[in-house]
Amino acid sequence: MTAADRSAGKPSTVLGRQLGDELRRLREAAGMTTGDVAGELDCTKGKVSRIENGRVAVRAPDVLAMLRSYGVDADSDKARQLVTLARQANRRRRSGWWNKFGPVLIDTYRDYIELEAMAEGVRTFQAQLVPGLLQTAEYSRAVTVASKAWQTPDEIERFVQVRMARQKRLRAETPLSVWAVLAEGVLHQRVGGPAVMRGQLEHLLDLAQLPHITVQVLPFTRGAHSGMFGPYVVLSFPQAAAMDVVLTETPIGQFWQEREPEVARYQALFDDARTSALPPTESLALISRVARENAE
Repeated sequence: MTAADRSAGKPSTVLGRQLGDELRRLREAAGMTTGDVAGELDCTKGKVSRIENGRVAVRAPDVLAMLRSYGVDADSDKARQLVTLARQANRRRRSGWWNKFGPVLIDTYRDYIELEAMAEGVRTFQAQLVPGLLQTAEYSRAVTVASKAWQTPDEIERFVQVRMARQKRLRAETPLSVWAVLAEGVLHQRVGGPAVMRGQLEHLLDLAQLPHITVQVLPFTRGAHSGMFGPYVVLSFPQAAAMDVVLTETPIGQFWQEREPEVARYQALFDDARTSALPPTESLALISRVARENAE
């Protein structure tokens, strides 16, 4: 994750989307439009749409006001469930460990970390860099310095600390599942010099021994492939109603993809990447060989 366009679209949170989806279903069942609801709440139609898309925090009184408009009893189990969901979503936004890192995190990256913290799985294709979740501190520091997005030693070090904090999920009691497909060029780009690169490649080999981490390499010999158009990350979540979301990186910034057709396209792209890549065993053999070359 690099410093990119600060205006890139924010994602909805998983809990916020669940709440919004349920509120939308109840509104439609009541035969009301977003304009009708806006009139009841004395707000804009845009705010109602953002609530239903999970893109803004929603206070419990607003949830109850919407439910009254839809004919849902405030003392019902449904009302209690949705109010609890709103409070959980808001608490998640306020209490994440990442908030203490403040200004070193651009908005898109902070949103990504929030979603990653709730995710159960990450699938990613990378053409230039080792994914942040799999980076060593030395590799991460070299990448951060090269980005020129952070100027002072303190900013650089705090950003590296964020990367290391994210990686705690890999060793948690219920660990984050990671499946990474790397273009072969990632192995040969000597980020930080030969010693740092060898340490990074050996770190990949160690992580790949964990049952919930898969690393594959897409070799140069495969020629043209669908991943040549840019890196992306697909996040999946344990909640049954939660859809995958995708973060893409382009020359003009980072963008979230949440619409089902767009997400499905990236799911298909990843399937193509993993089937085109070397099998995990052969991939690790290649990583090991390149690591030895960095010792020469």
